[in-house]
Amino acid sequence: MPSAPDRSGPAPPPRTEAVAFGAPLLLLNLKTYPVCLGEGARTVARALSSAARELGVGAAIAPATPDLGRLSAELSIPVLAQHTDVTPAGPHTGTVPPEALRAAGVRGSLVNHSEHRLDAATTERTCVRLTALGLIPVVCAGTVEEARELARLRPPYLAVEPPELIGGDRAVSTARPEVVEGTVVAVREVSPDTRVLCGAGVHDRQDVRRALELGSGGVLVASAVTRAANPRAAIAELLAGF
Repeated sequence: MPSAPDRSGPAPPPRTEAVAFGAPLLLLNLKTYPVCLGEGARTVARALSSAARELGVGAAIAPATPDLGRLSAELSIPVLAQHTDVTPAGPHTGTVPPEALRAAGVRGSLVNHSEHRLDAATTERTCVRLTALGLIPVVCAGTVEEARELARLRPPYLAVEPPELIGGDRAVSTARPEVVEGTVVAVREVSPDTRVLCGAGVHDRQDVRRALELGSGGVLVASAVTRAANPRAAIAELLAGF
């Protein structure tokens, strides 16, 4: 569990509208799977946008960095980055500052994902930077305790993903429902307007339904779609849970 945010640093960011991406929400992280890069990302993103619109479900997608600009220009659903650097725009080679995301039409970013962990101070500074530019942070936590601490930043969305279940066959909503319930309670006590997303191992409509029953405001998924033989069918299966 990361150390508590440095209270001598930036103040927690002001609240950003929590339902900006729709509620309940299916947030699809494409990671950098080869089949979800370039044209593959475009195909999956269009399938998600079309199916979500047809069913009236909120949806957003987080493609790899090189695909952000094109998908932002083409899609009606929000496009998020998988990570952003806290450094400002300027003489920094290879970084992805929030200003670059905004210029590309991106709506926000995942922050502190289990595969791109940040310390507590950097997580806080990143949320401040995103919010100041009108972008929405989706903060990730691995435990109830970490979620409670990060809720003090008042993010619009906070996704709980036990690392040991990410990419596996068991969903946190069924394998460890106490984590989802505990996170919902902990976050509401600190930041009532923050919506909790359930991540890690969410594969089908039953996992989604269980996550919503436990009080989450949606799900954060990846492998259920990115590793599926038929991504379009996998998206339809997940959306059926809403």
